Amino acid sequence: MPKELLFSVTASDCVFEAVRGSGPGGQKRNVTASKVRCTHKDSGATAYSDTHRSQHQNKRDAFVKMVNTKEFKKWHRLEIMKRMGVITQIEENVERELHLNTKTEVRVDGKWTAVDKLED
Repeated sequence: MPKELLFSVTASDCVFEAVRGSGPGGQKRNVTASKVRCTHKDSGATAYSDTHRSQHQNKRDAFVKMVNTKEFKKWHRLEIMKRMGVITQIEENVERELHLNTKTEVRVDGKWTAVDKLED
């Protein structure tokens, strides 16, 4: 069975911010903005990278780290279920089971009485 591409996540789906690195490394590190933070707009997942001297390499590294975060993976699973229609199916099953297996009662004159249907 061939795989079907549901969606893709690219750098354009993220916000990148370059900031100055901190820690040891001398004047060069304190002056250049090579540390990069990558934030995915939809999931809110964030990752940093300052391991390389190049901002371009840190940008790539931050993106990879962001994809491997718990927040992004959770968003990714939910997005797949939405696009495949699984969430709609689950919601319909829950509604059906609630309707079939829930008994609603109200108190009338001190006695509990079953209600067949709730009025909207």
